Amino acid sequence: MKLFSHLRFAAALLLSSTITACATVPDAPIVSNGPAASAGTAVPLGKPVMAGNLVATPMEIHEDSRCPANARCVWAGRVIVLTRIDGAGWRETAYLTLGEPYATHGARLTLTSASPTAMTGEVIAPEDYRFTYSASE
Repeated sequence: MKLFSHLRFAAALLLSSTITACATVPDAPIVSNGPAASAGTAVPLGKPVMAGNLVATPMEIHEDSRCPANARCVWAGRVIVLTRIDGAGWRETAYLTLGEPYATHGARLTLTSASPTAMTGEVIAPEDYRFTYSASE
């Protein structure tokens, strides 16, 4: 009878440690497009990238009105990218403008670069774009 009691205790302990090992981490960002690229990496549309404690995923190019590199323009233009932002237990989507910090949940996320640069007479295909993000608190 004593052996049965010890076996039952061992089984309960094993089950308890298995359940604990599978628990989710509440402070981890939500990411659903696979593992996020390292901070500072230029990523294509749909690819998540770490930016501080956040994960940024460029979803769509809303506007790219930058002046082509081989032209003279009165206005430099801008790039606006619809970006999914994942934090510890939350997710939101926002339009980020190149070079302008976006404040959310106590952090600031900035779209720091967009490439390639436009050229007169050429159209950039969406799959050719690469984006870099940075974050600060």
